[in-house]
Amino acid sequence: MSRKDIQKPGPASNNFLLLEDIRHMIEETRSAVATAVNAGLTMLYWNIGKRIHEEILKGQRAEYGQEIVVSLGQELVAEYGNGFSEKNLRRMIQFAEVFSEEKIVVTLLRQLSWSHFLTLVPLKDPLQREFYAEMCRVERWSVRTLRKQIDSMLYERTAISRKPEEVILHELANLREQDQLTPELIFRDPYVLDFLGLKDRYLEKDMEDAILRELESFLLELGAGFTFVARQRRIQIDDDDFYIDLLFYHRSLHRLIAIDLKLGNFKAEYKGQMELYLRWLDKYERQPGEESPLGIILCAGKKEEQIELLELNHSGIHVAEYLTELPPRELLAERLQRAVKTARARLEAYDVEKEESP
Repeated sequence: MSRKDIQKPGPASNNFLLLEDIRHMIEETRSAVATAVNAGLTMLYWNIGKRIHEEILKGQRAEYGQEIVVSLGQELVAEYGNGFSEKNLRRMIQFAEVFSEEKIVVTLLRQLSWSHFLTLVPLKDPLQREFYAEMCRVERWSVRTLRKQIDSMLYERTAISRKPEEVILHELANLREQDQLTPELIFRDPYVLDFLGLKDRYLEKDMEDAILRELESFLLELGAGFTFVARQRRIQIDDDDFYIDLLFYHRSLHRLIAIDLKLGNFKAEYKGQMELYLRWLDKYERQPGEESPLGIILCAGKKEEQIELLELNHSGIHVAEYLTELPPRELLAERLQRAVKTARARLEAYDVEKEESP
């Protein structure tokens, strides 16, 4: 082929590449400007709320303070529009009260919008609010996802909620300062699998098939960072074959996660089976730089005392229930709150017992 036969990019091709580059530049700049504007406005709202709270409402008679807020709102609306109405000023005041530390607000507003903060402010429990704020920041949830996670009571379903408050504070501090996710912040109990569409009677294979069919929804329920690796992963030990129902990898934990599906209540022998899987994965599948594999045993029901006596956490095994139908929120809330209280009481009793033992 002669040099004359080699086709050079024509003007049309060059124009197309130029157009694509300019489009990319415009979109990138628009995104950066929008982020900067959101951060600036959110910080402005925090400063306004803080100023009003400290200079007018704090220490003043309630009626007098309310009158001033009403008057301020009227003046500001006339000059700057409805974004500074009395109602919005009250939101800013509440925002500054709830998120009282400026450095925390500065850290969060890199990923959280004003709408995110408005969703978080009504939460009454400070630990719960901080959990959602930090998970939202790390996992970059949209406002819609944040609302969905709150509605599904994600905090109450994570293992961290069952720990003493000082442990929760320590975990959240590590998450805030180092983006350090731990299994307690990721693993849930129960897992809500209502999207699988399972009826009253089904086999483990039916459940596994449904999970693979609805893999995207299952990954969302597991949480950010999970990557699907294999189904029915065959492992051979001596002359026996074993099969891990589902195998995942978690990017933040840097671990393989084995999931075993059980239709009935938890049984003590499940521990030995999962330990065997985890030790085999640790020996033959663990890559350099990865942490030891972890296991999740998903059961239709739990035996709390058996699980406690078996000390499964020391084996890297998390036992959780799954729900194929989401119960009314009130019943779920009552059940989870009871589980949290029971778990914390047991932990406190265990700590006391350790201190008293010689």
